[in-house]
Amino acid sequence: MSTYVLVAEDDRKQAELIRRYLEHDGYTVTVVHDGVTALGEATRRPPDLLVLDWMLPALDGLEICRRLRGAGELPILMLTARSTEDDLLRGLDLGADDYMTKPFRPRELVARIRTLLRRSHHTVRPASVAAVSPAAPAASGNRAVLTVGRLTVNAARHQVFVHDRPVNCTPGEFRILSTMAASPDRVFTRSQLLDCLTDHGRTVSERTVDVHILNLRKKIETAPRRPQHLLTVHGIGYKLASGDHGA
Repeated sequence: MSTYVLVAEDDRKQAELIRRYLEHDGYTVTVVHDGVTALGEATRRPPDLLVLDWMLPALDGLEICRRLRGAGELPILMLTARSTEDDLLRGLDLGADDYMTKPFRPRELVARIRTLLRRSHHTVRPASVAAVSPAAPAASGNRAVLTVGRLTVNAARHQVFVHDRPVNCTPGEFRILSTMAASPDRVFTRSQLLDCLTDHGRTVSERTVDVHILNLRKKIETAPRRPQHLLTVHGIGYKLASGDHGA
C-alpha cells in the first residue's frame, strides 16, 4: 500500500504540480484547496504526511496545524510565502516539522517529504548519544533521563522540564535538545544539529536549526535575548551549558 500524502494548497496550478511530482514518486495524493476541507479530510482519512499551505482560505494553515497537533504526531511540512523569523517561529511552535518558503523547487519538496517520512518511522531516542565523543562530558542520569543544570530531558517519554515546569517542544526541538543534553558543554555545529533533524542527508536547511534554537530559548531561558543555557558559540554553532554562563 503506497504512502498517502494530503496536499492543502489554494493555488491550483501549484497544487497540481505538487501532485504530479508526488505521484511520479509513487505516492497516493489527495489535493484540497481550502482549510476547512483540509481539516475534514485529514480527520476523516488521516494521511501519512500533510503538505500544508500557510495562507489557505476559510481556515489558515496555522490553525489547522494547531488542531491536528492536538490529535497526534502527523508529519507536517508547511509551505509559506512568509520568511520572517517570527513567522517561522510561529509555524514551528504550533507543530510544523519543516517548512519551505515559496517559490520552491518541486524536486526539493519531494526530497523533504521523503526525509520527514523516514524520520516519522524512527522512534525518538536521545538520538545522538551514540554519536557523542566518548571524551565529552556525560549528562547526569541514564540515557533515558538526561539532566543538565535545571533542565531535564526524558527521552523515553518525550518530556522536557525546566525545574519542575513542563516544556512543550515540537519533535524537531526535542531532537535538538536531547542531542545537546546528551553532551553538555559540547559545541555542536549547525550541520551536526541538522543531522539529528534529517536522519539521512541534508534536505532541511541550516536555517531551520537557527529557528529551532531561537524557539527553544523562548521556552527554557528566563531571558531569551540573554541566554544563560542555550548559548551561541560565534563562528561555530551552539552548546547547552551545564552551568550559568553569559551569552
